[in-house]
Amino acid sequence: MMERLKANKVSNPEQFLMVGLILLLLGMLFGIIGSLQYVLPGFLKSHLSFEKIRPLHVSSVVFWILMAAMGSVLSYTKTFTGKELFSTRLLRIQLWIFIGTILLILGSYLDGTFGGREYWEFPPLLSLPIIMGWAIFAINYLKSIQSLRNQPVYVWMWMTGVVGFLFIFVESNLWLLPYFQQDIIRDMTVQWKSYGSLVGCWNMLIYGSAIFLMEKISGDQTYGQSKMAFALYFLGLFNLFFNWSHHIYTLPINVNIKHIGYLVSMTELLILGRMIYKWKGSLTEAQRFKHLIPFQFLWAADIWILLNLILAILMSVPAINIYTHGTHVTVAHVMGTTIGINTMLLMAMCFDILARDHHNILRFKRQITSGHLVVNGSLFVFLVALVGAGIQRSRWQMGNELISFSEMMGNLVPYFVTFAIAGLFLFAGFSLLIYPLLRLFMMKGSTYLSNGTVNTNKLRLDGHKLKKKPLNKPVAADGDTIKQLKLD
Repeated sequence: MMERLKANKVSNPEQFLMVGLILLLLGMLFGIIGSLQYVLPGFLKSHLSFEKIRPLHVSSVVFWILMAAMGSVLSYTKTFTGKELFSTRLLRIQLWIFIGTILLILGSYLDGTFGGREYWEFPPLLSLPIIMGWAIFAINYLKSIQSLRNQPVYVWMWMTGVVGFLFIFVESNLWLLPYFQQDIIRDMTVQWKSYGSLVGCWNMLIYGSAIFLMEKISGDQTYGQSKMAFALYFLGLFNLFFNWSHHIYTLPINVNIKHIGYLVSMTELLILGRMIYKWKGSLTEAQRFKHLIPFQFLWAADIWILLNLILAILMSVPAINIYTHGTHVTVAHVMGTTIGINTMLLMAMCFDILARDHHNILRFKRQITSGHLVVNGSLFVFLVALVGAGIQRSRWQMGNELISFSEMMGNLVPYFVTFAIAGLFLFAGFSLLIYPLLRLFMMKGSTYLSNGTVNTNKLRLDGHKLKKKPLNKPVAADGDTIKQLKLD
């Protein structure tokens, strides 16, 4: 079950990952422009004002997470079942639906056409193709798995994330109904509930893929069947339903909802962190070396889980939440989760999936190591600057100092300059990481001609050149022809 498929041709799941990586770079680029607008008021205001830049940044990053999570789940489902997905045709349709919808969404922002809420600030009509594309994703996944009986935990996590997202995304659009529009408390409660649960759904996809990857690296298939893994699943499911409530402490809702939200906040991170920590200790040096790059990202994610857990628990205390809510501390929490945890885990999966058949990735080892260090170092500075700015703002909004908002924002400029510079380094670091994956993806695609034959002038195996250079050679169905080619 756990053996790698032999197909070397570029697959549709890999295309999901590549689209996601491009969106990650695009989202960071929009983020840099937004941070510069904090420091240089009026910067690009006539073309890319902040009300455009913010949704461009947020939606690009959200779709990076979704595209990479879908690509990881689809790729690992193929590996787990040992066969192709239920329908490659549906897979291609799903891919093009999402690409087309994302382009329309980003285009609507650039045009100044809005109409949605928070993560989904695009015109609500564009939610329909997202629902359609995700429904195709659900059908393909469930049909590929076929049965949930005696399955490891990651299969259950993928199923929960796939099916749950579909229903909760529909729920996030309930604000369009007059029943919710006419009551601001009901409207805000459903809005935060749905958005918090959406995050829980894509966390299910990511954490399930992380457990699969850890199992794959170690070769120990007991991880997916362990009590600790299923404890993470059920706790994550509980968080999916109730963790959102710490966002609405300030709303006059039932006090029991607030208490539940306080008790469950971020507890799933504690178990995930413990799992990664124990898994790291169980690996041999040979296993770590064989999967060195994915291991580095999993290790980084473990550190960020610890740091983000501390911040999240503090923010979940009602007495502290009153001060931090709506400040840059909340932004730091979101960025710590999005980049420090989710993106690190997804990057581990990207390198595992996109570079698994390419020993040429070792040519970029120094570049990848440098990028890894730059990303993690600049992210730490970035988050410290945001927390500092948030503390200063919370003192202003809850204190007795009679200074204007503009004066308060002026006092925060040093923090804004710091996180703008850190953001530039963050972009540079991720560029160093993503470039090798783009190169390998293009090399993999160029290995194949339009008629499905191997272009041996392009092909390189284990860093060797082919002795014979025929223009092309048919590929056997099982890929064995490639292995039989003569090497120096």
